[in-house]
Amino acid sequence: MNLLKVSPSPHIRGEMTTQRVMLCVLISLVPTVIASGILFGLPALALISTCVVSSIFFEFVTRIIMKREQTIGDLSAAVTGLILALNIPPSLPWWMAVIGCFVAIVIVKQLFGGLGQNFANPAVVGRIVLMLSFGSAMTTWTDPKYHNTFNPLFDGYDDVIASATPLTREFPEARASYLDLLFGTTTGCLGETCAVALLIGGIYLIIRKIISPVTPIAFIGTVGLLSFIYGITDNGVMYGLEHALYQMLSGGLILGAFFMATDYVTTPITNKGKLIFGIGCGLITFIIRTFGSYPEGVSFAILLMNIVTPYIDRFTMLKPIGAVKEEKAK
Repeated sequence: MNLLKVSPSPHIRGEMTTQRVMLCVLISLVPTVIASGILFGLPALALISTCVVSSIFFEFVTRIIMKREQTIGDLSAAVTGLILALNIPPSLPWWMAVIGCFVAIVIVKQLFGGLGQNFANPAVVGRIVLMLSFGSAMTTWTDPKYHNTFNPLFDGYDDVIASATPLTREFPEARASYLDLLFGTTTGCLGETCAVALLIGGIYLIIRKIISPVTPIAFIGTVGLLSFIYGITDNGVMYGLEHALYQMLSGGLILGAFFMATDYVTTPITNKGKLIFGIGCGLITFIIRTFGSYPEGVSFAILLMNIVTPYIDRFTMLKPIGAVKEEKAK
């Protein structure tokens, strides 16, 4: 006689492991890494490599010190290092980048128990710590048109010229064209300037069903809608449309929406929760960009929404079939 076995979920197991998920994320970021190398030269690739290697090293050493099973094989440390690298300027000193990796891996990830236990996206916190600790270095931007490393998109070898980003309100002349924003020929962090490369990677993740399109669409769409409304109040519909498109293509919005706001651990589980999370990120980003002292607000928005994710999950939790709400004792 066969006995009925009762066991906790999950009852259906797939072939998509953590390692494969992280490998897909790494593959999706290859176009952005290539674009960074083309736009900012070999030093950019060296800085990216430094962040990835440092993150893996810190996770390896931390797991030894804490006497826990090694987890570098799941590739999550490499993903964290790569995403953090894409969120820093090409001129940032390597040792500052290493500090950011230490904060992301050791403090935010491992001290909270490792992958699956961290309360916030490690790369986001690492970037914010670098921004608050080394404000000058984190806001010194290099114009790819004048980089001192040979660049196939431009002629010759020139000196580095520090420049404002397209979102810097104090320098109207820093406003880039839409083609500049699409193909990355403007100032910004290593991985945020080339919108085309980021969109290719994001679409790849959606096709592979690694991420849901709900959060990125809600995030980018909210920034675009609010920017449109804000634009038409002053200069009419056409300016509103231009302002919305410019805000959606500028800064780290696409990078954050596809690769940081979709983190499995620190974002809501349900589609309704993902929608709320994306709208919240978009709202906070718009407020910081428009009224705050920082020209960019993507990282702060994601961190704040990471903190309220448990409450969003509780609010949007699906009711099991046949479940009866427990009555409170009188």
